[in-house]
Amino acid sequence: MNAGHPLGRLRGGDGPGPHGFRNGTIPVGSPRPPVRGRLEGVSSAPIVVHRPSRTGGRRVTVHTRGRDEILGTAYSDHDLVVFLDGAGITDPETILDDPRWIEWRDGPAHEYHAT
Repeated sequence: MNAGHPLGRLRGGDGPGPHGFRNGTIPVGSPRPPVRGRLEGVSSAPIVVHRPSRTGGRRVTVHTRGRDEILGTAYSDHDLVVFLDGAGITDPETILDDPRWIEWRDGPAHEYHAT
């Protein structure tokens, strides 16, 4: 990938954004895009979309500094994209199906209805 690829650059200016993402390029063949700051050293997908709740929606968390931080409850892919955009990811809709970035836990991807 190069800097022109949607995953090649993360927003955030010169320093880490609110969730530790930084500007940078992703090397070709990287198992997962490298991150610096609060997500550095994370070995699994840093973003988790949890199982659908009984009332609908899925909690979204980001793993930073050894703990999970709640981004919010998504009721659609649009909501998820808004959370990821707010976390500083450029073109977040391009990573929804990338297991290096997002783990869809205990339910099918892209389904938000009540269980």
